[in-house]
Amino acid sequence: MKEIKAIISAYDKIDKAKTGAALATVVRVEGSSYRRTGARMLVTDDGVWVGGISGGCLEGDALKRARLAIAKSESSLITYDTTEDDAYQIGVGLGCNGIIDVLFTPLQYQDKNNPVEVLKTCVAANRQTNILVTITNLEGFWPNVRTGNVIRYKTVQSLAVFADAAIEQQLEEHINAQIESGKSRHVGIRKAGGEKLAVFIEILLPEIRLVLMGHQYDIYPLARLTKEVGWQVTMVSNPLKINTRLVDTVDAIFSYDQLSDIRIDQYTAIVLMAHDYKTDKANLPKVLQTAAFYIGMLGPRVRSEKIFNELATEGQSISGEYMARIYAPAGLDIGALSPEEIALSIIAEIKTVFSKRGGTFLKFRHSPIHERS
Repeated sequence: MKEIKAIISAYDKIDKAKTGAALATVVRVEGSSYRRTGARMLVTDDGVWVGGISGGCLEGDALKRARLAIAKSESSLITYDTTEDDAYQIGVGLGCNGIIDVLFTPLQYQDKNNPVEVLKTCVAANRQTNILVTITNLEGFWPNVRTGNVIRYKTVQSLAVFADAAIEQQLEEHINAQIESGKSRHVGIRKAGGEKLAVFIEILLPEIRLVLMGHQYDIYPLARLTKEVGWQVTMVSNPLKINTRLVDTVDAIFSYDQLSDIRIDQYTAIVLMAHDYKTDKANLPKVLQTAAFYIGMLGPRVRSEKIFNELATEGQSISGEYMARIYAPAGLDIGALSPEEIALSIIAEIKTVFSKRGGTFLKFRHSPIHERS
Protein backbone atom coordinates (compact mmCIF):
# COMPACT_ATOMS: atom_id res chain seq x y z
CA MET A 1 0.00 0.00 0.00
CA LYS A 2 2.95 2.34 0.58
CA GLU A 3 3.89 2.17 -3.11
CA ILE A 4 0.29 2.77 -4.17
CA LYS A 5 0.06 5.84 -1.95
CA ALA A 6 3.33 7.19 -3.35
CA ILE A 7 2.01 6.71 -6.90
CA ILE A 8 -1.26 8.47 -6.06
CA SER A 9 0.63 11.37 -4.48
CA ALA A 10 2.86 11.73 -7.56
CA TYR A 11 -0.14 11.43 -9.88
CA ASP A 12 -1.98 14.24 -8.08
CA LYS A 13 1.04 16.53 -8.53
CA ILE A 14 1.31 16.04 -12.30
CA ASP A 15 0.66 19.12 -14.43
CA LYS A 16 -2.04 17.35 -16.40
CA ALA A 17 -2.28 20.07 -19.01
CA LYS A 18 1.33 19.49 -20.06
CA THR A 19 2.40 16.03 -18.98
CA GLY A 20 1.20 12.56 -19.99
CA ALA A 21 1.50 9.52 -17.76
CA ALA A 22 1.16 5.74 -17.82
CA LEU A 23 0.96 3.05 -15.18
CA ALA A 24 3.06 -0.11 -15.44
CA THR A 25 1.70 -3.06 -13.46
CA VAL A 26 3.16 -6.53 -12.96
CA VAL A 27 0.18 -8.78 -13.73
CA ARG A 28 1.80 -12.21 -14.01
CA VAL A 29 4.97 -13.85 -12.77
CA GLU A 30 6.12 -17.31 -13.72
CA GLY A 31 9.13 -18.53 -11.84
CA SER A 32 11.35 -16.13 -9.94
CA SER A 33 11.36 -12.33 -9.93
CA TYR A 34 12.41 -9.55 -7.56
CA ARG A 35 8.91 -8.01 -7.52
CA ARG A 36 5.67 -9.96 -7.51
CA THR A 37 2.26 -9.38 -9.10
CA GLY A 38 0.72 -6.06 -8.13
CA ALA A 39 4.02 -4.15 -8.23
CA ARG A 40 3.48 -0.81 -9.95
CA MET A 41 5.38 2.08 -11.49
CA LEU A 42 3.96 5.45 -12.53
CA VAL A 43 5.81 6.95 -15.51
CA THR A 44 5.44 10.44 -16.97
CA ASP A 45 6.44 11.33 -20.51
CA ASP A 46 9.21 13.59 -19.24
CA GLY A 47 11.05 10.51 -17.94
CA VAL A 48 10.13 10.62 -14.25
CA TRP A 49 8.87 7.49 -12.50
CA VAL A 50 7.65 6.46 -9.05
CA GLY A 51 7.49 2.89 -7.78
CA GLY A 52 9.10 -0.09 -9.46
CA ILE A 53 8.44 -3.35 -11.28
CA SER A 54 11.82 -4.99 -10.61
CA GLY A 55 15.03 -4.41 -8.73
CA GLY A 56 15.96 -1.71 -11.25
CA CYS A 57 16.90 -3.99 -14.13
CA LEU A 58 13.70 -3.59 -16.16
CA GLU A 59 12.87 0.01 -15.36
CA GLY A 60 14.91 1.45 -18.24
CA ASP A 61 13.03 -0.53 -20.87
CA ALA A 62 9.76 -0.03 -18.99
CA LEU A 63 10.26 3.72 -19.24
CA LYS A 64 10.41 3.45 -23.04
CA ARG A 65 7.37 1.14 -23.15
CA ALA A 66 5.35 3.46 -20.93
CA ARG A 67 6.18 6.52 -23.03
CA LEU A 68 5.18 4.59 -26.15
CA ALA A 69 1.84 3.67 -24.55
CA ILE A 70 1.30 7.35 -23.75
CA ALA A 71 2.10 8.38 -27.32
CA LYS A 72 -0.21 5.75 -28.82
CA SER A 73 -2.95 6.12 -26.16
CA GLU A 74 -3.10 2.35 -26.10
CA SER A 75 -2.39 -0.26 -23.44
CA SER A 76 0.11 -3.02 -24.14
CA LEU A 77 1.18 -6.21 -22.40
CA ILE A 78 4.93 -6.87 -22.49
CA THR A 79 6.62 -10.09 -21.44
CA TYR A 80 10.13 -10.02 -19.98
CA ASP A 81 11.67 -13.48 -20.10
CA THR A 82 14.85 -13.86 -18.05
CA THR A 83 14.93 -17.63 -18.57
CA GLU A 84 16.12 -17.45 -22.18
CA ASP A 85 19.76 -17.21 -23.18
CA ASP A 86 19.05 -14.47 -25.71
CA ALA A 87 21.44 -11.53 -25.85
CA TYR A 88 18.65 -9.35 -27.25
CA GLN A 89 16.15 -10.14 -24.50
CA ILE A 90 15.74 -7.41 -21.88
CA GLY A 91 16.69 -8.81 -18.49
CA VAL A 92 18.84 -11.68 -19.74
CA GLY A 93 21.80 -12.42 -17.49
CA LEU A 94 20.04 -11.18 -14.36
CA GLY A 95 19.79 -14.68 -12.98
CA CYS A 96 16.17 -14.21 -11.90
CA ASN A 97 15.06 -17.13 -14.09
CA GLY A 98 11.49 -15.92 -14.41
CA ILE A 99 8.89 -14.63 -16.84
CA ILE A 100 7.21 -11.34 -16.00
CA ASP A 101 4.18 -9.84 -17.74
CA VAL A 102 3.87 -6.08 -17.36
CA LEU A 103 0.80 -4.13 -18.44
CA PHE A 104 1.45 -0.56 -19.61
CA THR A 105 -1.67 1.61 -19.44
CA PRO A 106 -1.80 5.26 -20.54
CA LEU A 107 -3.72 7.35 -18.05
CA GLN A 108 -6.62 9.36 -19.39
CA TYR A 109 -6.98 12.10 -16.80
CA GLN A 110 -10.61 12.84 -17.64
CA ASP A 111 -11.53 9.19 -17.05
CA LYS A 112 -12.46 8.76 -13.39
CA ASN A 113 -12.10 5.01 -13.87
CA ASN A 114 -8.48 5.10 -14.97
CA PRO A 115 -6.27 2.74 -12.91
CA VAL A 116 -4.91 5.38 -10.54
CA GLU A 117 -8.35 6.85 -9.89
CA VAL A 118 -9.58 3.34 -9.06
CA LEU A 119 -6.66 2.91 -6.65
CA LYS A 120 -7.71 6.16 -4.98
CA THR A 121 -11.12 4.69 -4.20
CA CYS A 122 -9.42 1.64 -2.69
CA VAL A 123 -7.23 3.75 -0.41
CA ALA A 124 -10.26 5.84 0.59
CA ALA A 125 -12.11 2.64 1.56
CA ASN A 126 -10.20 2.50 4.84
CA ARG A 127 -9.50 -0.97 6.30
CA GLN A 128 -11.37 -2.82 3.56
CA THR A 129 -10.16 -5.67 1.39
CA ASN A 130 -10.42 -4.54 -2.23
CA ILE A 131 -10.69 -6.77 -5.29
CA LEU A 132 -9.48 -5.36 -8.59
CA VAL A 133 -10.04 -7.01 -11.98
CA THR A 134 -7.58 -5.67 -14.57
CA ILE A 135 -8.08 -6.65 -18.20
CA THR A 136 -4.67 -7.63 -19.54
CA ASN A 137 -5.53 -9.05 -22.97
CA LEU A 138 -8.49 -9.36 -25.33
CA GLU A 139 -8.88 -11.48 -28.44
CA GLY A 140 -11.98 -11.22 -30.62
CA PHE A 141 -14.94 -8.87 -30.32
CA TRP A 142 -15.36 -7.17 -26.94
CA PRO A 143 -17.47 -4.04 -27.52
CA ASN A 144 -17.66 -2.69 -23.94
CA VAL A 145 -14.16 -3.23 -22.54
CA ARG A 146 -10.56 -2.53 -23.49
CA THR A 147 -7.18 -3.86 -22.44
CA GLY A 148 -6.06 -1.84 -19.43
CA ASN A 149 -9.55 -1.34 -17.96
CA VAL A 150 -9.67 -1.84 -14.19
CA ILE A 151 -12.86 -2.89 -12.43
CA ARG A 152 -13.22 -2.56 -8.68
CA TYR A 153 -15.25 -5.65 -7.85
CA LYS A 154 -17.93 -5.42 -5.16
CA THR A 155 -20.66 -7.79 -6.36
CA VAL A 156 -21.37 -9.71 -9.54
CA GLN A 157 -23.05 -6.54 -10.80
CA SER A 158 -19.58 -5.04 -11.07
CA LEU A 159 -18.96 -7.44 -13.96
CA ALA A 160 -22.03 -6.40 -15.95
CA VAL A 161 -19.74 -4.39 -18.25
CA PHE A 162 -18.87 -7.66 -20.02
CA ALA A 163 -22.54 -8.07 -21.02
CA ASP A 164 -22.14 -11.84 -21.05
CA ALA A 165 -23.71 -13.97 -18.29
CA ALA A 166 -21.37 -16.92 -18.89
CA ILE A 167 -18.26 -14.73 -18.66
CA GLU A 168 -19.58 -13.03 -15.54
CA GLN A 169 -20.22 -16.40 -13.91
CA GLN A 170 -16.74 -17.69 -14.71
CA LEU A 171 -15.12 -14.51 -13.43
CA GLU A 172 -17.23 -14.66 -10.28
CA GLU A 173 -16.00 -18.19 -9.61
CA HIS A 174 -12.37 -17.19 -10.12
CA ILE A 175 -12.79 -14.12 -7.93
CA ASN A 176 -14.38 -16.11 -5.10
CA ALA A 177 -11.52 -18.61 -5.25
CA GLN A 178 -8.96 -15.80 -4.92
CA ILE A 179 -10.91 -14.14 -2.10
CA GLU A 180 -10.85 -17.44 -0.23
CA SER A 181 -7.13 -17.88 -0.78
CA GLY A 182 -6.34 -14.23 -0.09
CA LYS A 183 -3.97 -14.21 -3.05
CA SER A 184 -3.89 -12.49 -6.45
CA ARG A 185 -3.84 -14.43 -9.71
CA HIS A 186 -3.79 -14.03 -13.48
CA VAL A 187 -6.50 -16.08 -15.24
CA GLY A 188 -7.72 -16.64 -18.78
CA ILE A 189 -11.30 -17.22 -19.95
CA ARG A 190 -12.65 -18.25 -23.34
CA LYS A 191 -16.07 -17.42 -24.80
CA ALA A 192 -18.10 -20.08 -26.57
CA GLY A 193 -17.46 -18.21 -29.82
CA GLY A 194 -13.70 -18.38 -29.38
CA GLU A 195 -13.07 -14.89 -28.00
CA LYS A 196 -10.44 -14.82 -25.25
CA LEU A 197 -10.17 -12.70 -22.14
CA ALA A 198 -7.24 -12.50 -19.71
CA VAL A 199 -7.53 -10.68 -16.39
CA PHE A 200 -5.43 -10.04 -13.32
CA ILE A 201 -7.53 -10.61 -10.20
CA GLU A 202 -5.83 -8.65 -7.44
CA ILE A 203 -6.60 -8.97 -3.76
CA LEU A 204 -5.60 -5.71 -2.06
CA LEU A 205 -5.50 -6.31 1.68
CA PRO A 206 -5.59 -3.41 4.14
CA GLU A 207 -2.17 -2.28 5.32
CA ILE A 208 -1.06 -3.59 8.68
CA ARG A 209 -1.81 -1.30 11.58
CA LEU A 210 0.55 -1.39 14.56
CA VAL A 211 -0.83 -0.19 17.89
CA LEU A 212 1.94 0.76 20.31
CA MET A 213 0.84 0.94 23.94
CA GLY A 214 3.38 2.93 25.90
CA HIS A 215 5.33 6.19 25.90
CA GLN A 216 8.99 5.43 26.66
CA TYR A 217 11.87 6.38 24.35
CA ASP A 218 12.04 2.94 22.67
CA ILE A 219 8.69 3.63 21.02
CA TYR A 220 10.34 6.17 18.67
CA PRO A 221 12.50 3.81 16.58
CA LEU A 222 9.65 1.28 16.43
CA ALA A 223 7.23 3.93 15.17
CA ARG A 224 9.75 5.26 12.62
CA LEU A 225 10.59 1.80 11.26
CA THR A 226 6.91 0.91 11.03
CA LYS A 227 6.24 3.97 8.90
CA GLU A 228 9.25 3.19 6.72
CA VAL A 229 7.83 -0.28 6.05
CA GLY A 230 4.55 1.37 5.06
CA TRP A 231 2.25 0.35 7.90
CA GLN A 232 -0.05 2.54 9.96
CA VAL A 233 1.02 3.45 13.49
CA THR A 234 -1.33 4.22 16.37
CA MET A 235 -0.07 5.14 19.82
CA VAL A 236 -1.97 4.49 23.05
CA SER A 237 -0.59 6.19 26.13
CA ASN A 238 -1.10 8.63 28.98
CA PRO A 239 -1.61 11.96 27.13
CA LEU A 240 0.43 13.79 29.76
CA LYS A 241 3.50 11.66 29.03
CA ILE A 242 3.45 11.82 25.23
CA ASN A 243 6.44 13.54 23.63
CA THR A 244 5.36 16.00 20.95
CA ARG A 245 8.05 14.61 18.62
CA LEU A 246 5.84 11.57 18.06
CA VAL A 247 3.03 13.61 16.54
CA ASP A 248 4.72 13.74 13.14
CA THR A 249 5.56 10.01 13.20
CA VAL A 250 2.35 8.27 14.23
CA ASP A 251 -1.01 8.38 12.47
CA ALA A 252 -3.13 8.71 15.62
CA ILE A 253 -2.75 9.01 19.39
CA PHE A 254 -5.27 7.74 21.96
CA SER A 255 -5.37 7.56 25.73
CA TYR A 256 -5.70 4.18 27.45
CA ASP A 257 -9.38 4.72 28.18
CA GLN A 258 -9.99 5.30 24.44
CA LEU A 259 -8.77 1.86 23.42
CA SER A 260 -12.30 0.82 22.41
CA ASP A 261 -12.42 3.77 19.97
CA ILE A 262 -9.67 2.27 17.83
CA ARG A 263 -10.77 0.06 14.95
CA ILE A 264 -8.76 -3.05 15.73
CA ASP A 265 -9.27 -5.68 13.05
CA GLN A 266 -7.58 -8.88 11.87
CA TYR A 267 -4.88 -6.77 10.18
CA THR A 268 -3.87 -5.09 13.45
CA ALA A 269 -0.86 -5.91 15.62
CA ILE A 270 -0.51 -4.63 19.18
CA VAL A 271 2.65 -4.27 21.27
CA LEU A 272 2.43 -3.72 25.03
CA MET A 273 5.48 -1.65 25.87
CA ALA A 274 4.54 0.59 28.78
CA HIS A 275 7.52 -0.61 30.85
CA ASP A 276 5.08 -0.58 33.75
CA TYR A 277 4.05 -3.99 35.06
CA LYS A 278 0.60 -2.97 36.29
CA THR A 279 -0.22 -1.10 33.07
CA ASP A 280 0.71 -4.01 30.79
CA LYS A 281 -1.11 -6.47 33.04
CA ALA A 282 -4.27 -4.34 32.98
CA ASN A 283 -4.14 -3.90 29.21
CA LEU A 284 -3.49 -7.52 28.25
CA PRO A 285 -7.05 -8.82 28.93
CA LYS A 286 -8.45 -5.82 27.04
CA VAL A 287 -6.41 -6.33 23.88
CA LEU A 288 -7.13 -10.08 23.93
CA GLN A 289 -10.79 -9.21 23.41
CA THR A 290 -9.94 -7.50 20.12
CA ALA A 291 -9.44 -9.10 16.69
CA ALA A 292 -5.70 -8.27 16.60
CA PHE A 293 -3.73 -11.09 14.94
CA TYR A 294 -0.58 -10.35 16.96
CA ILE A 295 -0.10 -9.22 20.56
CA GLY A 296 3.49 -8.64 21.59
CA MET A 297 4.81 -8.00 25.09
CA LEU A 298 8.14 -6.38 25.82
CA GLY A 299 10.25 -7.71 28.65
CA PRO A 300 11.71 -11.07 29.74
CA ARG A 301 9.73 -14.30 29.67
CA VAL A 302 9.56 -14.46 33.47
CA ARG A 303 7.72 -11.11 33.48
CA SER A 304 5.03 -12.20 31.06
CA GLU A 305 4.60 -15.58 32.78
CA LYS A 306 4.10 -13.78 36.07
CA ILE A 307 1.35 -11.69 34.43
CA PHE A 308 -0.31 -14.85 33.03
CA ASN A 309 -0.21 -16.57 36.44
CA GLU A 310 -1.58 -13.57 38.32
CA LEU A 311 -4.43 -13.16 35.84
CA ALA A 312 -5.28 -16.85 36.21
CA THR A 313 -5.33 -16.50 40.00
CA GLU A 314 -7.71 -13.56 39.59
CA GLY A 315 -10.07 -15.63 37.44
CA GLN A 316 -8.83 -14.38 34.05
CA SER A 317 -7.06 -17.46 32.74
CA ILE A 318 -5.83 -17.14 29.16
CA SER A 319 -6.98 -20.06 27.01
CA GLY A 320 -4.83 -21.69 24.35
CA GLU A 321 -6.70 -19.88 21.56
CA TYR A 322 -5.89 -16.50 23.09
CA MET A 323 -2.38 -17.53 24.11
CA ALA A 324 -1.59 -18.41 20.48
CA ARG A 325 -1.82 -14.71 19.59
CA ILE A 326 0.57 -13.60 22.35
CA TYR A 327 4.27 -13.22 21.54
CA ALA A 328 6.26 -12.74 24.72
CA PRO A 329 9.00 -11.73 24.65
CA ALA A 330 8.16 -9.88 21.45
CA GLY A 331 10.54 -10.14 18.51
CA LEU A 332 12.66 -12.61 16.58
CA ASP A 333 15.90 -13.89 18.07
CA ILE A 334 18.40 -11.75 16.14
CA GLY A 335 20.56 -10.77 19.09
CA ALA A 336 18.98 -7.30 19.32
CA LEU A 337 20.46 -4.99 21.95
CA SER A 338 19.61 -1.37 21.11
CA PRO A 339 16.08 0.05 20.82
CA GLU A 340 16.57 0.23 17.05
CA GLU A 341 17.59 -3.42 16.82
CA ILE A 342 14.73 -4.47 19.08
CA ALA A 343 12.35 -2.54 16.81
CA LEU A 344 13.76 -4.44 13.82
CA SER A 345 13.22 -7.79 15.54
CA ILE A 346 9.61 -6.92 16.43
CA ILE A 347 8.74 -5.67 12.93
CA ALA A 348 10.28 -8.82 11.45
CA GLU A 349 8.26 -11.04 13.79
CA ILE A 350 5.00 -9.26 13.01
CA LYS A 351 5.60 -9.66 9.27
CA THR A 352 6.49 -13.33 9.83
CA VAL A 353 3.27 -13.98 11.73
CA PHE A 354 1.12 -12.04 9.27
CA SER A 355 2.64 -13.93 6.33
CA LYS A 356 2.29 -17.27 8.14
CA ARG A 357 5.96 -18.01 7.67
CA GLY A 358 8.60 -19.47 9.97
CA GLY A 359 11.08 -16.62 10.13
CA THR A 360 14.02 -18.96 9.44
CA PHE A 361 17.14 -18.43 7.30
CA LEU A 362 16.29 -18.34 3.61
CA LYS A 363 19.39 -20.40 2.85
CA PHE A 364 17.73 -23.31 4.65
CA ARG A 365 14.51 -22.96 2.65
CA HIS A 366 14.39 -25.67 -0.02
CA SER A 367 11.19 -24.45 -1.69
CA PRO A 368 10.84 -21.15 -3.62
CA ILE A 369 10.63 -18.00 -1.51
CA HIS A 370 7.32 -17.08 -3.15
CA GLU A 371 4.57 -19.38 -4.35
CA ARG A 372 4.93 -20.22 -8.02
CA SER A 373 2.02 -20.06 -10.44
